Amino acid sequence: MPSVPVLQGYALRLRPPETPELPTLFDWYNDPEIVAPFDRYTLDSFESFKQALGEADGDLRSLAPRFVIERIEDHRPLGFVGHYRPHPVLETVDVWYVLGVREERRKGYGKEAVGLLVDYLFHAADLTRVGATCDVENQPSMRLLEGLHFRREGTMRSALFHHGAWHDVALYGVTRSEWAEAPRSLTVTREPAP
Repeated sequence: MPSVPVLQGYALRLRPPETPELPTLFDWYNDPEIVAPFDRYTLDSFESFKQALGEADGDLRSLAPRFVIERIEDHRPLGFVGHYRPHPVLETVDVWYVLGVREERRKGYGKEAVGLLVDYLFHAADLTRVGATCDVENQPSMRLLEGLHFRREGTMRSALFHHGAWHDVALYGVTRSEWAEAPRSLTVTREPAP
């Protein structure tokens, strides 16, 4: 498993994936009802998923989940988040997020999880900007990003093909200075990984 820290928020903890939960994470990662409504969908094998998780720490372009979103109250995994370098030249890192437990959506967990991740990225790396993209029809994702003070920076027209059609993609970003000046609704503490 990747060697990542544990990030503690108010209601959530972001931690490395654990071997016993890999089948659940794999199911979320490959569930078209969870992944596909606003994104492309390709079926992955469990072995390639495990391999991607194991190699993610050394691969800046990896789309493997880097942290599991765990509710502190009952230690229940709710989803996962990741980050990757989307371009070989531009100095930016993008974040992505999935809440796999459908009934736990719209409760603020996604916002807290992404906020923890962005805070970690700005503290752990010499980044000036963190970005994100989402289908322009994905209103919940856009609200989440805007609630974290990401700015919509533009639209990539016909940039993503899914459900038999080309879709526009919204570009979002937040700079280090904007993040530092934004009002905080969460506190981040870091614990060493066990």
